[in-house]
Amino acid sequence: MAESGTMSAELNFLHYAAKLKHLKRTGWVKSGIPEPETVAGHMHRMSVMCAFMINDPALDINKCIKMAIIHDLGESIIGDITPLCGIDNATKYDLEVAAINKLSGLLSNPDKGTELRELFQEYEDRNTPESKLVLDLDKFDMVLQAYEYEQQEQKPKFLQPFFDSTKVFFETSHPKVKEWLNQLHAARDSNIPFSLL
Repeated sequence: MAESGTMSAELNFLHYAAKLKHLKRTGWVKSGIPEPETVAGHMHRMSVMCAFMINDPALDINKCIKMAIIHDLGESIIGDITPLCGIDNATKYDLEVAAINKLSGLLSNPDKGTELRELFQEYEDRNTPESKLVLDLDKFDMVLQAYEYEQQEQKPKFLQPFFDSTKVFFETSHPKVKEWLNQLHAARDSNIPFSLL
């Protein structure tokens, strides 16, 4: 419990999480997208994909949802670092681990703090089916968003670097993600707009 006149650690945790509602994704900012998506928006769509669109009994979907929700949580402290920022992967990883350790320490239930750290590390290690799926969804959401921006700006294929940078990740993707990716590529090749029914 917080002392009188101070904010509790848990409310500070929520304040950090709320920063992601306003933190614009760096790749879109650097690409000149007006009003780009936020980190929270990205994690939200990934969580929806996990919860309602992946039907795979071999996966712990609840774990996937949690991993999607927290995989970029450290960005509430360190910002959205991309390869365009000039920070090497090892340094980025160290910054993220330090941020996750700080955030997990704000939770009043130590078991939940441990779970948060373990989920983050599992995502980073990418050696479980769940972490591999969440990485697939992370990259797929990015290219889907890229196509949405190409449509919005009426500039076919101007965000090709985002597609190029993800090719290697999709070589061993989950079958459902590969299905979506094939649909997306077909739509993009024909410049088919989204139709909201």
